[in-house]
Amino acid sequence: MKNYKRVKFACYTTNLSMSVVGNLSPILFLTFRSLYGISYSLLGLLVLINFFTQLIVDLIFSFFSHKFNISKTVKFTPFLTIVGLLIYSLYPFFLPDTAYLGIVLGTIVFSAASGLTEVLISPVIAAIPSENPDHEMSKLHSVYAWGVVGVIVVSTLHLLIFGSENWQWLALFFLLIPFLSLILYHGADIPEMQTPERVSGALNLLKNRQLWLCVFAIFLGGASECTMAQWSSGYLEKALGISKVWGDIFGVALFGLALGLGRSLYAKFGKNIGRVLFLGALGATACYLTAAISNVAVIGLIACALTGFCVSMLWPGSLIVSSERVPNGGVFVYAMMAAGGDLGASVGPQLVGIVTDAVAGSSYFTSIAMDWGFTPDQLGMKLGMLVGMIFPLIAIFVFLYAWKSKKKQSEKSLPLFE
Repeated sequence: MKNYKRVKFACYTTNLSMSVVGNLSPILFLTFRSLYGISYSLLGLLVLINFFTQLIVDLIFSFFSHKFNISKTVKFTPFLTIVGLLIYSLYPFFLPDTAYLGIVLGTIVFSAASGLTEVLISPVIAAIPSENPDHEMSKLHSVYAWGVVGVIVVSTLHLLIFGSENWQWLALFFLLIPFLSLILYHGADIPEMQTPERVSGALNLLKNRQLWLCVFAIFLGGASECTMAQWSSGYLEKALGISKVWGDIFGVALFGLALGLGRSLYAKFGKNIGRVLFLGALGATACYLTAAISNVAVIGLIACALTGFCVSMLWPGSLIVSSERVPNGGVFVYAMMAAGGDLGASVGPQLVGIVTDAVAGSSYFTSIAMDWGFTPDQLGMKLGMLVGMIFPLIAIFVFLYAWKSKKKQSEKSLPLFE
């Protein structure tokens, strides 16, 4: 019997690498602006490049996973992360006049690695024999959340002690994680995973209505999670008057801490994923609303942090359900789910940004803001946060519909959510 303990640890460290490449650029935005004069719009574009690259990889694997050697691709992922981080950190060091080009190239390469991680690591864990596969999936995704907290703490301390001009050493330090993954993958047994035999097989799976409902669910989960994750720091600073340092620590790190706590608790005690998803969406809606309408900094901060706990299972929970409801989909289903989650993670924060800019730049809303005692930016962010609430709000009805449809399922067909 094969021992999969080594590959499980490799998957955990690969997910840690994903938390590094997904959160390093936002932490370094101000550093890049001060050192290289990069505009805010170009800095924000890095986030879109990250998610768009992941989305492209997700879609490629959705239809052409049968063309890849899955085992070799899994083991290749940390190498791609290493190459991306090297380009990201060293290009600006040697060619500072075109630093943004190097940062973009590095972002594309390590974002491709993140896309592969999303598509492949979850099915690897799902394919490993386990007494409780739901808990194993939640444990895998809790590693990412704890990784976010670690990245923020380490990065904050590094920039504080060594200065922002030495940011490259921070990126090079994080290379230790994908190097560890390479070592762990060497000689590790990768479990067999199903892939469609041809593109037509993938097209047939697209006719499965349960798959599309799961994709829509993870789209809403990704939007609910990433909108608050990316906007909490700025919201606490601009809308509630909390300083940037404390906004970064409590807005991002505390959110990640709550995210990790929720996933770790489910990994240890969780059951009835349908109820967890419904209550999570309900709680996230309440948190978004509280953060948007409250003018008390502490209440807003608590609401932002608690959102992390409420959305913690919306992404991995949707993966759990999809693996149960489309059991023969293999890598294809996980690729489709990754694409849905990445799309939500892109659309949600971008929509909030569009609304915030539109409101802040409108003379009509400027007069309303003055009447209510807000600045245009504050009102824009509050209305943007209300728009962000739309995603968990819709998710409530999606999960409620799934529960009601449970009663109508025939004995030969299991309900979508148990």
